[in-house]
Amino acid sequence: MTDFHGIFPYLVSPIDEATGRVRERVLRDLVEHLIQCGVHGLSPLGSTGEFAYLSFEQRREIVRIVVDAAAGRVPVVAGVAAFASSDAIAQAEAHVRQGADGLILILQQMFPVPARGIERYFGAVAAALPQTSMTLYTNPGLLGGDIPMDALDTLSHVPNIEYVKDASGNTGRILTMLNRMGSRIKIFSASAHIPLLVLKLGGVGWMAGPGCVMPRECVRLYDLACAGQWDEAMAEQRRQWAINEVFTKYALAACIKTALQLQGFDVGDAIAPQEALKPEAVEDIRRALAQLA
Repeated sequence: MTDFHGIFPYLVSPIDEATGRVRERVLRDLVEHLIQCGVHGLSPLGSTGEFAYLSFEQRREIVRIVVDAAAGRVPVVAGVAAFASSDAIAQAEAHVRQGADGLILILQQMFPVPARGIERYFGAVAAALPQTSMTLYTNPGLLGGDIPMDALDTLSHVPNIEYVKDASGNTGRILTMLNRMGSRIKIFSASAHIPLLVLKLGGVGWMAGPGCVMPRECVRLYDLACAGQWDEAMAEQRRQWAINEVFTKYALAACIKTALQLQGFDVGDAIAPQEALKPEAVEDIRRALAQLA
């Protein structure tokens, strides 16, 4: 069993638009900055990492760089996203060979997949790498489908499926998971939730893009929750919420990349065919960062 917990920023994927190459220097600088700010882990190739717009080789290169830059100081839990089970297994095996400490499993859907098919997809990746910790990612608004509660319950009995990152926005669903599955599964909050409430329910941490932009503040929120200082934690959560509001107003990856550029990280724009944010959106993000500071 692993002990992943705390703040795991969902990393952006800095790609040079002209060449398609990963901007290695800025990605290494971002990893170093986040570790120095006290984050507990790193998660490349999540939704903030724009996985849907990356080739297999670009994904492998991003994981290679993040693992090397982290140098074992914090765990790296890499995203695996695919429509087909065979593709997901190939990605998973590649990331583990490169040194990923765990995987976040994402099921993309074009046609509806029944509950049994969902179980087979996640179960097949877990069975292919039985010594690797797996986190299931539920995000019905983004991925075209959800993991039904009965399927989650079944998958929670697979020994190396240890965590769920829930981005349903339904906090009651998290309580249902905890009541039904108990210690078989641990829950990470996503940006769709107020993470402090998830921590108070029994969640173990927060995996989300805002952790890239306000890592110290996110770590402080987590530390206050762990110390049971709930009034202070709620004050901190309220202070941070303006950032989350802006990030839900515009395209998430573009928002995170824009915020990082305003902070001096030349991560580039959102990957085409997405578009850069308009000036008024950039100013909204600038104001939210100034309020946080």
